[in-house]
Amino acid sequence: MKRTHKGPLRDVLARNMRRLRAARGLSQEALAHESGINRTYLSGVERSERNVSIDNIARIAKGLRVPASKLLEE
Repeated sequence: MKRTHKGPLRDVLARNMRRLRAARGLSQEALAHESGINRTYLSGVERSERNVSIDNIARIAKGLRVPASKLLEE
């Protein structure tokens, strides 16, 4: 798998995902189902290992029922 340089925004996204997911009482599997994204991929995003696309950020936000911008706020 090709790796890209890890930018600080990945960490912001990961922290916000974990915090919002926990606040809603969702497991990674439940969020993956709500988002229509593979759980393994979602786990990689939460660990800042994946360079996630804007489309997948939108799917994750929809699964968490928040605006996509909320996932990228410091």
